Amino acid sequence: MAVRKRARTAWYRADLHLHTPASADYFEPEIHPIDILRKAEQRGLDIIAFTDHNTVAGYVAMQREIEQLTYLQQLGRANADEIRLLAEYRRLLDKMLVLPGFEFTATFGFHVLGIFSPYTPIRHLEHLLMTLNIPAAVLDIGSTEVGASSDVLTAYRAIHDAGGIVIAAHVNSAHGVAMQGIDFGGQTRIAYTQDRHLHALEATDLGRRDRRSTQRFFDGTKPEYPRRMRIVQGSDAHALNAVRDKTNRVLTLGVGDRVTELALSERSFEGLLEMFQSSDFARSRPYNPNRQPEDYVQLAREEGETIIQSFHETLEEKSRLNAIMADVCAFANTNGGTVYIGIPSDRRRKIKGIENPRETVELLRREISQTIAPSLHFEIDTQETGGKTVIRIEVPFGEDRPYAIDGNRIYIRDDNETTLAVRDEIVNLVRQGLVFQEATIPGHSSGNGNGVSSGAGMIETAGTSSAASANPNRPAASRQPSTAASPPATATQVTPTATTSTIPPPRAGVEIVDTEVRDGTQYFTMHDLRNGNIVRNVTLSSARRLWHYAIRQREENSVAPDQIQWHGDIGLLRRYKKGGVVRYDFIQRDGDRLRVYYGVTENGIEGEWQHFLEPETEG
Repeated sequence: MAVRKRARTAWYRADLHLHTPASADYFEPEIHPIDILRKAEQRGLDIIAFTDHNTVAGYVAMQREIEQLTYLQQLGRANADEIRLLAEYRRLLDKMLVLPGFEFTATFGFHVLGIFSPYTPIRHLEHLLMTLNIPAAVLDIGSTEVGASSDVLTAYRAIHDAGGIVIAAHVNSAHGVAMQGIDFGGQTRIAYTQDRHLHALEATDLGRRDRRSTQRFFDGTKPEYPRRMRIVQGSDAHALNAVRDKTNRVLTLGVGDRVTELALSERSFEGLLEMFQSSDFARSRPYNPNRQPEDYVQLAREEGETIIQSFHETLEEKSRLNAIMADVCAFANTNGGTVYIGIPSDRRRKIKGIENPRETVELLRREISQTIAPSLHFEIDTQETGGKTVIRIEVPFGEDRPYAIDGNRIYIRDDNETTLAVRDEIVNLVRQGLVFQEATIPGHSSGNGNGVSSGAGMIETAGTSSAASANPNRPAASRQPSTAASPPATATQVTPTATTSTIPPPRAGVEIVDTEVRDGTQYFTMHDLRNGNIVRNVTLSSARRLWHYAIRQREENSVAPDQIQWHGDIGLLRRYKKGGVVRYDFIQRDGDRLRVYYGVTENGIEGEWQHFLEPETEG
């Protein structure tokens, strides 16, 4: 079968970002590795990693002490204190998984965590650091200042290829690759946070759910960040306990002060790596001893239908089963996603749950395996929420695309809607699939691209599209012009010109860039702001939901400049709510013309456009 059997898991507490006195900036140079292990046990940790700055000397120090104590015991020369210390090491290492690693300083000072199996030879890790341009003379210094080291993407790949877990350290703060508050270029930020060799992002605000949180930003719904990223947290401890200055400002956290809970099949490096490679994002969560663990099903329900998740209240009718199959197919052809069954997306409605979950899971597994081709590696399980049992299907980003139902129905996910793909979208999916096949051949590379285009009509990629390199996991084919037939000769060739304003357009919504009438029918050329595509020959009857709304607004509601809420050269036409999602119609002065952007969601609102965001409410 194409389904992956989900192994039984248990929750473990992990702090994967701990320093030792081997780091030059450690606050307590007199402590020993055993002190860190004892503190970790006291904090209830099951897994820890020593990640000193550009060195593995801290982990080496622990190994050498254990080897020396073992040697003395074998010779019969160990004293009582040494025997007790060795027994303590053995007890703690039996109770707790301690992993070797390092915090690498890449070009421009960005920090990357590499975490490895305890069976990895230390010489291999030191050689890896040297290949990343850490000078041999400074391997044991533990300094963040290392000179001209390798770049971030090179580090990701090198650590990944060496069998390590790759985590971008504290991405939302100093030395983080999210580059908050740094004018470094959006394409660099995208590449550094979406690279296919990167397993997770470490954040200091895990657990926050507001629109500015790291977890919300990288949840897979933003047009330029379509790869959903696993977010974890670590203490980045430079002392056993938190250290504060005279003003009570925290200088460093202590061991176990910021912990992630992980659902693993076993407490081992292999179990940890498997979890990081999984598409089940509910297998990691922030640990807080003062509150109940988060209910990820309810959190998903609060977010509602999105490009990466859908809800089905029941499975009592054949049409419901068909809709579920369509969603699975659409997620595989788009960015991947999660299908919840037995729960409505509307939080005001009661959860029905599934009365016979085992039989229903088998039905769904059989239907997906038999109706969707080519074979799709999905995961399916049951979850408990609100006293009810619901079913969850995890669908990964599919590389063997296009995926079709019964061989002829190809679906894609367009915002929060599943729709049949039109010809040009199918062409695009085929090209993406070919790129992924080439990537498996030595010498070929998958390149960049955002993967899926949206709309109805003739499609080509706008030359000014920032989405062309939106996701390093997506194939380069999507950046090329469409192979679709050219529109009729009477059609005007329109490409949206770059705005003369210093404020770029929003990253979501749609802009109507041209209209014309042919044989009594009005045709529209649309600019999809989510992916930069140009969609030609759209009519009111063929338009999808967002296209239809934009056309209706343009035809029925003329723009009255005196009714616009202006903020410099940009303005708010309308704020409205559709399907529980707040949307905005924006306008922008661009020389002597006005550009209107319809149906913009907050995921596409950045920079100056955030002035118009509806304030968030508590609870």
